[in-house]
Amino acid sequence: MARKIIECVPNFSEGRNKEVIEAVVDEVRKVKGVSLLSYSSDKDHNRTVVTFIGEPQAVEDAAFYLTKKAAELIDMTVHHGGHPRMGATDVVPFIPVSNVTMEECVEVAKKVGKRIGELEIPVYLYEDAASKPERKNLASVRKGQYEGFFEKIKEAEWKPDFGPAVMNAKAGATAVGARVPLIAYNVNLDTDDIDIANKIAKIVRHIGGGLRYVKAMGVKLEERNIVQVSMNLVNFEKTSIYRAVEMVRMEAKRYGVSVIGTELIGLLPMKALIDCAEYYLQIENFNMDQILETRVSE
Repeated sequence: MARKIIECVPNFSEGRNKEVIEAVVDEVRKVKGVSLLSYSSDKDHNRTVVTFIGEPQAVEDAAFYLTKKAAELIDMTVHHGGHPRMGATDVVPFIPVSNVTMEECVEVAKKVGKRIGELEIPVYLYEDAASKPERKNLASVRKGQYEGFFEKIKEAEWKPDFGPAVMNAKAGATAVGARVPLIAYNVNLDTDDIDIANKIAKIVRHIGGGLRYVKAMGVKLEERNIVQVSMNLVNFEKTSIYRAVEMVRMEAKRYGVSVIGTELIGLLPMKALIDCAEYYLQIENFNMDQILETRVSE
């Protein structure tokens, strides 16, 4: 019988303290049946993104233990960073990979959400697991961030799906969801003007009238003294990486600014790279069978 494989990509609010980062990631390493694929930390965002896969029960356990450890080690009352956040573990999405449906990922999200709620952490279900239409969009759930949630959580329409209807001062709140794969992709600019990055992000993102499947914001990279347009491509097959970066490049020109590099956070599907290669190399009638590694693995 074919194995059911789910991917989980939790983001937790620590990107600077290596000891804390390793202690949180170690919770994934300890779970039998889970493969830790990657984790990357960003000091400016003050955030770490972890990617692991496994069978449903193992992934459920790993996600819960990671969240529990983050709540023990991270104090949100003193947390600061460039990325929007509302909790020590900010988001915990589950993504179907092999022989598993989105509905099964939704059930895993609900189970994990319930377990996290038992830690006295407010939990909100989002994307395909959302209990209400207004909670489908993560940006809507997270609006106000950690600081604003102390009042937001008191509103009837923002009562958590699990856990207490009062903000956890130390651990904050957590969003748990089920979704299709997304690509976290950032474009760096040769300027330190955050207003320019924000203006470009506003034009590029869907909510500002830009690309349908792009979420974007401007971020200052203090250590490098530059800014970036930080993007989530929530459906790369309908809005490709090359289309997003070229739109950023085009809009940057009006401010006399250039793209000086890009950054991938976590993993991405091979097809996303193939789409870029096909576009930039202008290969006609290209298909996956022309990739050597694809043929070797058959």
